[in-house]
Amino acid sequence: MYSKSNILLFIAYTVCTGLLIFSKQYDVQAGSADSREIVTVVTERVELAKLESVERVISYETMKQRFCIDVSEKDLDTLMRIVEAEAGGEDRKGKLLVANVVINRVRNKRFPDNVTDVVYQKAKNVTQFSPVSNGVINQVKVSEETKEVVYSALRGEDVSNGALFFMARKIVAPENAEWFDRNLTFLFSYGGHDFYTR
Repeated sequence: MYSKSNILLFIAYTVCTGLLIFSKQYDVQAGSADSREIVTVVTERVELAKLESVERVISYETMKQRFCIDVSEKDLDTLMRIVEAEAGGEDRKGKLLVANVVINRVRNKRFPDNVTDVVYQKAKNVTQFSPVSNGVINQVKVSEETKEVVYSALRGEDVSNGALFFMARKIVAPENAEWFDRNLTFLFSYGGHDFYTR
């Protein structure tokens, strides 16, 4: 119930008090300066013990993870699911890029300001991510690698060059691919996706 440092502090205070009482009696009897030196040394050690116990206290804020955006538990789950649904078969960088795009959108004024709203956003009644429209986002089992990648992205690992959009050219309808090419700035291709910005 009590920490070790608090118990040691109590013992030190008890010893110090006993020495003070003893030194006062000794002063009265012998008038010695040596007893005052002993009390001073003990008092200094008690003060040091107090300082050491204070230094060991770590606040929750110090240990709390720092993310590049604010995320709720729901946002975290949504980000993990969309990364798994979009890039579950890709390598670490492919997954990281998908997470980066979602985070970039959250930070961009043209998109909603949280992960869940970004992932489920519709434009002209069309979802932005195909796993949302076909329901795959709700069926995936998130891998340990995907979890690690998402946490890394939230801590600031970014390889996206500011990408806000991506598409899988092999499976997207030709008219949708044309919209990407006509309205956006192509950045690069990686894995199964082409990445774009405005």
